[in-house]
Amino acid sequence: MKLEVRVPTLSDSVASGTLLPWHKQVGETVARDETLVDLETDKVILEIPAPASGTLVELRREEGAVVKAGEVVAVIETGENVVSPVAPGKSVPPVATAPVAPGAAIVSPVPSVPSVPLPAAPEAPVIPQGESRREPMSRLRSRVAERLVAAQHTAAMLTTFNEVNMAAVNELRQRYKTEFEVRHGVKLGYMSFFVRAVCAAMQQFPVVNAAIDGNDIVWRGDVDIGIAISSPRGLVVPILRRAQTLSSAEIEAAIADFARRARDAKLILEDLSGGSFSITNGGVFGSLLSTPILNPPQSAILGMHTIQERPVAENGQVVIRPMMYLALTYDHRLIDGRDAVQFLVAVKAALEAPDLLLPAP
Repeated sequence: MKLEVRVPTLSDSVASGTLLPWHKQVGETVARDETLVDLETDKVILEIPAPASGTLVELRREEGAVVKAGEVVAVIETGENVVSPVAPGKSVPPVATAPVAPGAAIVSPVPSVPSVPLPAAPEAPVIPQGESRREPMSRLRSRVAERLVAAQHTAAMLTTFNEVNMAAVNELRQRYKTEFEVRHGVKLGYMSFFVRAVCAAMQQFPVVNAAIDGNDIVWRGDVDIGIAISSPRGLVVPILRRAQTLSSAEIEAAIADFARRARDAKLILEDLSGGSFSITNGGVFGSLLSTPILNPPQSAILGMHTIQERPVAENGQVVIRPMMYLALTYDHRLIDGRDAVQFLVAVKAALEAPDLLLPAP
């Protein structure tokens, strides 16, 4: 029996993808769920697996072809008496079903939820002195470049800064970390404090969660926060949906799950689509201060930075405190400077008096 291999269902924001080199060629045997080819989209690289074990008898589309969801790209012959087109008349023994490889998804011939390997950062080649090398940008990097330039051209981006004393958050984490982990099965990190502080500040300044759509302003009732997560294959920003309804434990568990699935290439496109606000933490890499770039159509993004002990003035005295610089980049077309500054001040105030952000476990 012949089975068609189709491009998996893509998200609303991804219309097509480009086929990368085929892992299998016509005449070769394949195992169910074995990756046949990778599909590079604007956001991620998707695996297209074999829907069944058998022999690859036809490649409908070649490397570099731009394909859409549902399009047939190959044909597999299944059954016990598969005839290879390379050696006519030669019987090919049946192929045993293989276990699912790491990062692969168990899918039907037209899968609705593809697995998502994350794109690796480009590896710099070794170039001899006096020489140069030219290579085309990948579809992903070209799209990223396009979006970054578009953000610069379409949004009136401005960044406001502040700093927060992290002593109170550190004290709460130290006090409750053991009990929190025992009760909820997840570690108490910094991100849940920042997510809840952002959600609290948005109750006062909902314009930070809004967006421009043509000549309209879209006001959102839910706070869907993109959390930048580093993985072995690159940086991804899965969406923490309805963050305003989540407890600290639910936030930490969701972020831990995102990190796990990013590492194992199990994120799906829906995890990476949408979002009304973003948080990025350059501090984990040692960044002291930066100006994050908007992710349109979002109107604001919060940048966290490294915690550094610094001398500060308190009640007329110089003391050493764990301080973090915060940066809020916002679209000045929609958000006035007053609202942006006061929003960041509200985030700072919540973090410096965090008892309400973390009810006792």
